[in-house]
Amino acid sequence: MPSIVSYRKFIDSLVTRELRLPEDAQRQRLGTELATIEGVTYVSLPDGATLPEDQPQEIVGSIATVTLTDAMRSAIKAASPHVRLVNQRVREAIADRYSMADEIKLLRTAPSAEALAYNAYAEDCRDWGRAEKAKLGLA
Repeated sequence: MPSIVSYRKFIDSLVTRELRLPEDAQRQRLGTELATIEGVTYVSLPDGATLPEDQPQEIVGSIATVTLTDAMRSAIKAASPHVRLVNQRVREAIADRYSMADEIKLLRTAPSAEALAYNAYAEDCRDWGRAEKAKLGLA
C-alpha cells in the first residue's frame, strides 16, 4: 500500500526547497505530489519506496509520515489535481458511451436491461477511478 508523507516547502526570494523523492533504476522519480493544504504538502510514495536520507536541511524537521483520517483524506482528495483528473476521466469514459439524454432516458425506463447495462458500465468506470485513487493511497 502506498504511504503518504507530508512536509513544508521552504521558499524564499532566491530558492525553493522541496522533498527529494526516491528514484528507480532508470532515475525516474517515484512519488506523486498530491496537494498542498494550509502550507503542508502531501506526497504519495509507492509501496516499498523510501525517501532518500539527503533531504534539504530547510525541510528536514517538517517531514512526517501521515496516518490519514477520513477528514484529512477528504481534504487531500478535494485539493488534489490528480484526483480531479481521475474524476474527470471517469466522467469522460461514461460520457463517451452515454450522452446526458441517454442517461435521463435510462432513469425513466429503469428497471430495464438497458439501465442495468448502463449501471454496470458506470460502476466499472467508477471502480477504475477508485483503483487509481488507491494507487495514490487515497482509497
